Amino acid sequence: MKNFTQEAQEAKGVLAKEALAIQGVADRLIPKEFSKAIDILFKKDGKIIVTGIGKSGHVGKKFAAMLCSTGSPTAFLHPSEAVHGDLGIHQEGDPVIFLSNSGSTPELLYLEPVFRARGAKIIGILGKQQSPLGEKVDVILDASVNEEADPLGIVPTSSFAAASALGDAIGSALMKRRNFDSKEYAKTHPAGQLGRNLILKVRDVFHPFDKVACLTKEDSIKQAVIEMSKHPLGAACILEDKKLIGIITDGDLRRALLETNDINTAQASDIMTLKPQTISPAEYLGIALELMEKREPTPISLLPVICPESGSFLGLVRLHDVLSG
Repeated sequence: MKNFTQEAQEAKGVLAKEALAIQGVADRLIPKEFSKAIDILFKKDGKIIVTGIGKSGHVGKKFAAMLCSTGSPTAFLHPSEAVHGDLGIHQEGDPVIFLSNSGSTPELLYLEPVFRARGAKIIGILGKQQSPLGEKVDVILDASVNEEADPLGIVPTSSFAAASALGDAIGSALMKRRNFDSKEYAKTHPAGQLGRNLILKVRDVFHPFDKVACLTKEDSIKQAVIEMSKHPLGAACILEDKKLIGIITDGDLRRALLETNDINTAQASDIMTLKPQTISPAEYLGIALELMEKREPTPISLLPVICPESGSFLGLVRLHDVLSG
């Protein structure tokens, strides 16, 4: 029988070692050298080249993807492919980042003079500062670790985490330098919920008033049942002179049917919620989602859409509309 407690303890030990490795990188970070690296990488034209082989190459691919998505055009260049034609992706003056845990990766040592001839500044994210690569790069960022986290102590675990975290720190610093905000981020992430929240607006997804159950405050609860059955969006909006004065949700209606003896005489005004939370059609879906999820005392699943200029009721947006891809 498996000893789940022992396995969990071993897993915690791995995580603790990797956390210590990352903390060590933070403790050894030299502000002047880090800022010098950011100065080199911060460009208004051209691109950044990231290169490394083996596990360092995997870190480099993730690093390049992070930079690309946060406003710094970047390409990962495999060292072996570089010398067989892929070097063409590097333009004169593009800065280069070398990733090497050993600090003596032969493929990178071979490429160093090639990049120099093309006017490149080189930053090394290295596991060993006193190394052949350490002697050749313009800036060294120390990614060394005391020990790997695996049971054998030889698999790139802590070193992988440390180099990856240092890459994140560089990317974050470049974001700050570029004043890169959520709207810019949305431009590189148009798909998925993140893109929807940051790009689409309520006006792109809401249901117009002619598709929504609309009542007057004098209408009966029976009429509410009829209208909400015709337009099953989860609510009926109570209007007066085209202005919203209240809302009845499916939940309100169910409770009313349990408590009311005569649905023909009971009125919408008896069960409606006054002054419900509303939203403008110009707001982003992310704002709509936040209003629904953070509403007190309980979250809600729909919002009436109101024209900010006239105050007229325009329609209804549901949580489902916000989250549907």
